[in-house]
Amino acid sequence: MGVNPDSSDGLLGAGDVRDLADRLGVRPKKQRGQNFVIDGNTVRRIVRTAELRDDDVVIEVGPGLGSLTLALLPHVARVVAVEIDEVLAGALAETVAARRHDLAARLEVVTADALAVTSLPGPHPTALVANLPYNVSVPVILHLLETFPTIRRVLVMVQLEVADRLAAGPGSKVYGVPSVKARWYGDVARVGVVGRTVFWPAPNVDSGLVAITRTAPPSTTATRSEVFAAVDAAFAQRRKTLRAALSGWAGSPALAEHALRAAGVDPGARGEILTVEDFARIAEHRPTIVVP
Repeated sequence: MGVNPDSSDGLLGAGDVRDLADRLGVRPKKQRGQNFVIDGNTVRRIVRTAELRDDDVVIEVGPGLGSLTLALLPHVARVVAVEIDEVLAGALAETVAARRHDLAARLEVVTADALAVTSLPGPHPTALVANLPYNVSVPVILHLLETFPTIRRVLVMVQLEVADRLAAGPGSKVYGVPSVKARWYGDVARVGVVGRTVFWPAPNVDSGLVAITRTAPPSTTATRSEVFAAVDAAFAQRRKTLRAALSGWAGSPALAEHALRAAGVDPGARGEILTVEDFARIAEHRPTIVVP
């Protein structure tokens, strides 16, 4: 498989993607949320927007047939591609070697479920750049940010609705659990919209680009898991006041009110107006429940 003469940088076009899929006997799997990018300008845009450095070590989740991988390799020191599909994982290095032999040494392929990854070979990753499967995008982002604290920058393409939720601020109708938890790790912004025609097969929704720049977590004596437990409880019944929504978390409505007032939060408010710092203060004041 040689380089497409219409693609001097070795990127995959729509015909290349379909030809490669045919050669491998691959069809996009709906249960894995596989939608392959077939447009070179889109992957160039992702790489440009990611603000990568030439010494970055990038995690790419779900590289598929290699469209984004080929766009990343010229701009970074290393790409660690995590692919759950054994056929796709097995073919990726061959594709890169055929199209950009000069960059093949920069690629490491790991056949694994990104949600189960706890370590990766080689230097610590510094960035996450990926076209994420819609059905696991938020769990993957949060898992990798927690597992690899050296990640300083994230640029992911996700379903547009998910992008809006991740980037939403307090008070927004779509602000919720993903919004708060993402902000534990850094500043979050939606930085672009991607139409559905750049994918094969074309999904039924548009996509969005989300950037996360790592910052220090809120200063708190509560652990991340303790803060996230408060967040989950508050949004499990988002129409209820915090006094009611946090009653199970605290042990009773009265104990929830006590914790909220101690944290300087109105018990009659709802979770959608609180910042991650507010939730951290609430978590600090969770009552100790004594089990008889």
